[in-house]
Amino acid sequence: QVNILCDKYPDNLTYQAQKASEFMQNGDHEEAIVLLDDILSKNPFNFSTLTSRGHAQKTLGRTDQAIKSYQSAYQIKPDHGEAFFSLANLKTYNFSKDETNSLKSMINDKFVSDDEKVFMHFALAKAYEDEEDFKRSFEHYKKGNDYKHTKSMFNLKDFEIECQNQKEVCTKDLFETKKDWGFESSEPIFILGLPRVGSTLIEQIISSHSSVDATHELPNIIATALKLNKRQIQNMESRYPDILLGLSDPQLKLIGENYVKDAEVFRSKGIYFIDKMPNNFKHIGLISLILPNAKIIDIRRNSMSACFSCYKQLFAEGQEFTYNLENLAGYYNGYVDLMKHWNEVLPNKILSINYEDVVNDFEISVKKILDYCELPFEKACLEFYKSKRSVKTPSAEQVRQPIYTSGMDYWKNYEPYLDDLKNNLKY
Repeated sequence: QVNILCDKYPDNLTYQAQKASEFMQNGDHEEAIVLLDDILSKNPFNFSTLTSRGHAQKTLGRTDQAIKSYQSAYQIKPDHGEAFFSLANLKTYNFSKDETNSLKSMINDKFVSDDEKVFMHFALAKAYEDEEDFKRSFEHYKKGNDYKHTKSMFNLKDFEIECQNQKEVCTKDLFETKKDWGFESSEPIFILGLPRVGSTLIEQIISSHSSVDATHELPNIIATALKLNKRQIQNMESRYPDILLGLSDPQLKLIGENYVKDAEVFRSKGIYFIDKMPNNFKHIGLISLILPNAKIIDIRRNSMSACFSCYKQLFAEGQEFTYNLENLAGYYNGYVDLMKHWNEVLPNKILSINYEDVVNDFEISVKKILDYCELPFEKACLEFYKSKRSVKTPSAEQVRQPIYTSGMDYWKNYEPYLDDLKNNLKY
């Protein structure tokens, strides 16, 4: 569709920018940069295009170029909060005194929009964090999160009901009755759990293997669940997950086959591919029925560390449970409880990996992961940080460095402000 528009209106830069966005969504960041450079040659003051180019450069590991793009964007539009946040989101960038002072001034400016101020609060939180002023840093994380929470549609009660429904429908009997139904492909490797717990690291390790493609956090499983849920809304038995009880072998096979086919656009030449959507932990029952030979890796981290890492991250979209500490605790509790259920009804199906074990016993953990995936050992998996592949998640810079232990108990710097989290966590 965007090609049709670009052909018909070759001078429309908005359509050109949309085309660049589609390139980025499909993983072709080099092509996107070419197009974005062309737009900037025609309109050098297009700050949003500069920010988009920074995102593409960051994804390809060109950090210095990304920094220049982001800085150019806010120099054109000083209150362009996304550019400041994007610098913070590199995780390795340190704000100058002038940048910090500019941010402090703008968050008190009544003419700057609240949406821009959210980006600025997260950026300032990172600036104070780097100065080890954790009290002031937390104040800004809280302000940014509080605003996002007012816009959030997440409801903890609904999430708990969703998890309970999965437990009631997806029983051991269901999986024994429909054993080996579905599409027999062993190509997919699912990495799931909470965001910001080390999934990008595990993805980088496995995708460094010559037989494995990294894709993205694919929305396909969640989209499949939504489609199944809309089949006959008025009839409970035809809603998801209840509908799984009545699906036949050919139906499950077709859904699994379509999933594998739909992932092809993100793949290159690997025999296997990774789907790193963390929220897929809610749909392990569906995955096991449509793709009985798929590999499933559950990566988890110390609960305080995992939850606070989510809290200090401003997500591009989704993950709305992360903007409130009580919701975060409830979500983590529900996740652990649901994973216990999956491990009971699908024994030996899921590989559980602790982030702390990967950091402390790296080689042993890598071999364990490769053995589970039935992949022969390759040294490249130990040297994952040398991989040149594009990385879209906030951990892009971190997984381009060797393993480090400094971040493991980082939450303790903020411990005095995390009672709402600590008091509500069960694990």
